[in-house]
Amino acid sequence: MVTVSVRAMGVLSLLLLAVPRYPAAATVPPVNIETVADTTATADDLSSLEAAAGAAGLDNAVLHQALAAREKAVREGETTSTLLTVIDYGLPSRMRRLWVFDLATDSVLAHELVAHGKNSGGDIATSFSNRSGSNQSSLGTFVTGATYHGKHGLSLRLHGLDAGVNDAAFDRAIVIHGAAYVRESIVPQLGRLGRSQGCPALAEQVAPRLIELIRDGTVVYAGRS
Repeated sequence: MVTVSVRAMGVLSLLLLAVPRYPAAATVPPVNIETVADTTATADDLSSLEAAAGAAGLDNAVLHQALAAREKAVREGETTSTLLTVIDYGLPSRMRRLWVFDLATDSVLAHELVAHGKNSGGDIATSFSNRSGSNQSSLGTFVTGATYHGKHGLSLRLHGLDAGVNDAAFDRAIVIHGAAYVRESIVPQLGRLGRSQGCPALAEQVAPRLIELIRDGTVVYAGRS
């Protein structure tokens, strides 16, 4: 696990500069960020955040999109949590492409492997869907729900907030769970991680800890660099 200092809260008023980039098949309306009245962001704030994100391996544009998405969720009453999970599906599955930020303590709490849906692509996800039975991942903003114990052990329900893009996630049973096919040792055999039916699956040894960390009302943002 990598620990990186970030000053995320100081840049929210600059997030109009972040324009989400999605494949045409999964277009998310741009997030409209209003100016936060008592927030003063400086070029140094933005530079520091970009440096921290880069050190942790996260594309700055995806980080900006995620922060904007979380701010929108806060304004709409979907969350009060300072935790923010970011997935960059533009990276290969064999790379660690999921991060958990704590915006209150300015730190990265987790940096992990995550699988995508088997019909989203091979090593890199290129196709996304909101349709049941597609076996594809979805992009956009989610809020975590309750946990349950299923065939993959402890699992975490997701509620999609973007109409027509991921709002069918709950009905599709798109959840965060552990899976044996999410491990570095499988990469030499497959050239990638194993793939899910659309769920953001984690390594089995990682899933319980991370699920308990982000359960019950935190934002998960899935983008693509």
